[in-house]
Amino acid sequence: MKAVVFTLGCKVNACESQSIIKNLEDLGYHVSVELSYADLYVINTCAVTKEAEKKSRQAIARVKKFNKDAKIIVVGCASQLNANNFACKDGVSLVSGTVGKSQIHKNLDKTGIDVKELTENYEYFTAPKQVKTRAFVKIQDGCNNFCSYCIIPYLRGRSRSRSKESVLEEINALSALEVVLTAINVTAYNDDGSDLASLIDFIKNVDCRIRLGSIEENAINENLLNKLSNLKNFAPHFHLSLQSGSDKVLKDMNRKYTASAFLNGVNLIRKYFKNAGITTDVIVGYPTETEQDFLSTLDLCKKAKFSDIHPFVFSPREGTVACKLKDLSPSVKKQRLNALIELKKQLKNEFICANLGKVEEVILEDFDGVYTSGYTGNYVKVYVEGKMPSGSYKILLNSAYDDGAIGKVINN
Repeated sequence: MKAVVFTLGCKVNACESQSIIKNLEDLGYHVSVELSYADLYVINTCAVTKEAEKKSRQAIARVKKFNKDAKIIVVGCASQLNANNFACKDGVSLVSGTVGKSQIHKNLDKTGIDVKELTENYEYFTAPKQVKTRAFVKIQDGCNNFCSYCIIPYLRGRSRSRSKESVLEEINALSALEVVLTAINVTAYNDDGSDLASLIDFIKNVDCRIRLGSIEENAINENLLNKLSNLKNFAPHFHLSLQSGSDKVLKDMNRKYTASAFLNGVNLIRKYFKNAGITTDVIVGYPTETEQDFLSTLDLCKKAKFSDIHPFVFSPREGTVACKLKDLSPSVKKQRLNALIELKKQLKNEFICANLGKVEEVILEDFDGVYTSGYTGNYVKVYVEGKMPSGSYKILLNSAYDDGAIGKVINN
């Protein structure tokens, strides 16, 4: 029997899909993540934007082209939001939501809609199947922030976390060279009073490199950074979500910090990790964003000297506060997006060039036919000519190339 687990959306979804794959393989299925012929399709959906929800629905038609008689099971955020949009599709046998994903392998014979109420308890998954040298370990689910543009708290529920003992056990069970701690809101990790800093301290002696997923400004303090600096092998890369550099827009977004507080957090990171890679997300064209607000965002990005920026154009999401606001014109949003993309390119190139001449530990794992690539701890993508076995190497970064740097292995 063949199965495909097709995933849309975030790294948490991807992590949960790998758990589903492991469970299906234990039942005897040969499982793929690529769309191909199969007897069973599990579609793990996303609803962060209208476009993501649309792609989730379109995935059903895509899989039916491979096998019109296959069993199709739909899970995830988009089906939690509107199960009927999927249940009405020909060929769909079961529609579930965000709760109960860990048990999908036990419900293959169920039919209809089985979307459960959101829970306050953390749902434990089978340890995900490891497919690369880097592995993702989910530590938390849900969000209490209710940012005005975001639907996720309504689909994932309130914040809840797994025990730090189970996190350590899963990390130790992996053979990964790098583990990324991922979550819907990493910052909100709280295991019966043990916060993110406590978790970091608890796992400080693991052998693999530890990288954090996206975190919020309020997580950055002396205690956390001190614990991270004491990790046996920490990847000094911080994805610190900004969204806007305007205090007025941040307030409108229901973000709980100011632009100056954000910059203070960036400076504190660099006090502990001088060459840290600091990346961010920015929403362009929020409905209340004026031209001056946008210029404030550009100015903050320059001051923060981000190593990369992930720009997103504001898209109204039904069910959120921001959806009720009058949207800006597409031309204004496009103009601002292009300006941010230009700054992104400049800042990224400056960061890459600042790392040239350094010897870094790089975990290589992907071969494109010419180069084998991987990442430094501070998240510079490094290319080495020729096919190299996956693994950790000391590499001299020689010159800028594409979206990273060309490197030379100096030892094996």
